Amino acid sequence: MFLIDRLTSKMKMPTSDTALPGRTNAIPTADTHFVNGRSITAEVPEGMEEVYVGMGCFWGVERLFWEQQGVWVSAVGYQGGATPNPTYNEVCTGLTGHNETVRVVFDPAEISFDALMKLFWETHDPTQGMRQGNDTGTQYRSGIYTTSATQKAAAEASRDAYQAELTKAGRGTITTEITDAPEFFYAEESHQQYLAKNPGGYCNLGGVGVACPAPALTA
Repeated sequence: MFLIDRLTSKMKMPTSDTALPGRTNAIPTADTHFVNGRSITAEVPEGMEEVYVGMGCFWGVERLFWEQQGVWVSAVGYQGGATPNPTYNEVCTGLTGHNETVRVVFDPAEISFDALMKLFWETHDPTQGMRQGNDTGTQYRSGIYTTSATQKAAAEASRDAYQAELTKAGRGTITTEITDAPEFFYAEESHQQYLAKNPGGYCNLGGVGVACPAPALTA
């Protein structure tokens, strides 16, 4: 019974009264990207954009995006919760409300936002609510956290286009949250570019086999 109650509680967002208190100072993280050597915390270079995504365990999600031509730098962290400067262990309790997310800084001249959205929809299951596969809890929810009104409108349009395709395929309703990007708390250094440091590490990415209609994203 305790285990069932614990799993159930991890599927619900904590309130500001029940969330862990966190801390004032940021937790230490890496200075540079383990793969490309660029700063993971620097401001967005002129002419580039950033967006944040949650698609389940952030290890595999980050690798998916850093491997894309046109992505300048990536980093993993926590967003959308009530606990300031949380640690990974705290997030895993379900008592911070944070989602495991990836910061994606990209050059729109090399890879469009629509292309990133197509990648997002096709490589996870956005209909599962507070879980992704066998990973359960609020930290594994699907989310797109935008940094401009243009991005938000494009993300919502891509959601609607993909929902139409999912419905045709007999799939469920998208549960992805699309909001203005909340504060991003960088995860610990050991989690940054985790699968480059640990090539045999855990990756739970997997789509539902339904293509996202790219032409509808740019209409």
